[in-house]
Amino acid sequence: MPKVNMTVDGRPITVDEGSYVLQAAEALGIEIPTLCFFKYVKPYAACRICVVEAKNKRGRTRIVTACNYPASEGIEILTRTPRVMAARKLNLEMLMSRCAPMPVLTDLARKLGIDQPRWGTGTDMCILCGLCVRVCDEIVGAQAIGFASRGIERFVTTPFEVDSDACILCGACAALCPTGHIRMEEASDREVVHSEITLGPNAAISVPFRQAVPNAPRIDPEFCVHFRTGGCKVCASVCPKECISHDDVERFEEVEVGTVVLATGYQDFDPTPFKQYGYGRLPNVITSMEFERMNNAAGSTGGKILLENGKEPRAIAILHCIGSRDENAHPYCSRVCCMYALKFAHLVKEKTSAEVYQLYIDLRAFGKGYEEFFHRILEEGVNVIRGKGAEVVSAGRDCQEGSLIVRCEDTLAAKFREIPVDMVVLCTALEANRDAKDVARRFGISVGADGWFIERHPKLGPVSTTTDGIFLAGVCQSPKDIPDTVAQGSGAAAHAMSLMIRGEVEMDGAYAVIDDEVCSGCRLCNDLCPYSAIGFDETKKTSSVNPALCKACGTCAAGCPSGAIRALHFADDQIYAEIEGILS
Repeated sequence: MPKVNMTVDGRPITVDEGSYVLQAAEALGIEIPTLCFFKYVKPYAACRICVVEAKNKRGRTRIVTACNYPASEGIEILTRTPRVMAARKLNLEMLMSRCAPMPVLTDLARKLGIDQPRWGTGTDMCILCGLCVRVCDEIVGAQAIGFASRGIERFVTTPFEVDSDACILCGACAALCPTGHIRMEEASDREVVHSEITLGPNAAISVPFRQAVPNAPRIDPEFCVHFRTGGCKVCASVCPKECISHDDVERFEEVEVGTVVLATGYQDFDPTPFKQYGYGRLPNVITSMEFERMNNAAGSTGGKILLENGKEPRAIAILHCIGSRDENAHPYCSRVCCMYALKFAHLVKEKTSAEVYQLYIDLRAFGKGYEEFFHRILEEGVNVIRGKGAEVVSAGRDCQEGSLIVRCEDTLAAKFREIPVDMVVLCTALEANRDAKDVARRFGISVGADGWFIERHPKLGPVSTTTDGIFLAGVCQSPKDIPDTVAQGSGAAAHAMSLMIRGEVEMDGAYAVIDDEVCSGCRLCNDLCPYSAIGFDETKKTSSVNPALCKACGTCAAGCPSGAIRALHFADDQIYAEIEGILS
């Protein structure tokens, strides 16, 4: 791109041809005040606060707006002359005569030496800078807002002054508004929406989490303005390495591997069907994951524990075993709930002055240091009640101690209790992913009635499966906490490495074989094989067995209608010979 040479306050600088005086001054560290400039939209010079004095090669000087005056060869710019300062003060005083004394205007007036505007101040909150209109039109491409009327009656509004479906709620207008006249507000006037607090970044482009592999930013089409309107692409224009492509498409790749470690994790139990707890119906009834996200120091609340109205709770009830140890949901114990519930109680005591009530069936503090931690929270003043929470209801207007009532039976005291609280945390169960059965079928492994993958042996092979080369790690095998997950993951990685280092696999001597002359090609065995070891030869029109995958379970041999399948080394004459040898 061609370059031009110019000076700003006597300091020479070389800039790209077509850039503006304001950008050249910023490159030199010279501050020129402005209220309407954003480098990714076409400059508008609405506020006229950024005036400077420009001197061309002929020596002629004039007052120009720096935000939209192009840099040219040999031009001299003066930013602090008496003429410039007088023009800035005049423009700002005229602007303040129409607008309310907002911080952005009063701070600028103080910098320019204006104690009291000559014509007073007005009441308008919008300074008509046009940033919102331009960013919505030029960058977002939604064209959801614009100017209406003329002169002193001019204002910013939606088309025909009605709610516009063109708005995509991207928030770009609110982010750029210098006065805060445009702002994003929650529809129900809630200060905190617990269900919408995300644990990771929800920006359109971000690194998913610190340990992501590959550790590189990715674009989320759900939040990206370009994928919603076809506009923007600001990220591509500012990337110095030109690494961003919005035209890239999703694709599936096939990778040939020798071993597989399944670590597909789990999903949280949804407590909505349990109407007695009021989740999704009553305010401030949240799940354990939502509470964890709220405690995140990098989250929207800064790690503060807040109610929907933005206030600190006075009492919190933590209900254990929601969906666990329940015949109406999952009969198994989720194993981690007791300890993270105790952790929640400790965090509440550490961050607030709220009373904490723990409602449990049986407290299972089984790990190293867990029992000691339980006694620690007792010393901190946490109220522990043995009895599962039966119901959560609204407290009503007459209750002065809390907005919610938790009803439970205290089995140790043999009493029915009603506990007034401001927040209820539901410790939900860990449950298998919805697609666990499909994944198990694809990898030829077994899955239990509860949805968890089944290991080869619960004690001697906790990371192995019935299919060689397929290993399990983490909660996909059963509920477990972080130390056990790390240990199992290390074991699975070691098993996988041992197979790859050896370079060969030991096969069992017994496996199914198919007699091509007898096989009718019905393919019934292909569907029966639980290990996907049987394929179909289109040339011979017969089925064939992969000996490396076959486990000699006999399912195919028992189901073959033509009797074409037998187990190697287990033919009838071989078995008869073994029997005769034993009897002799």
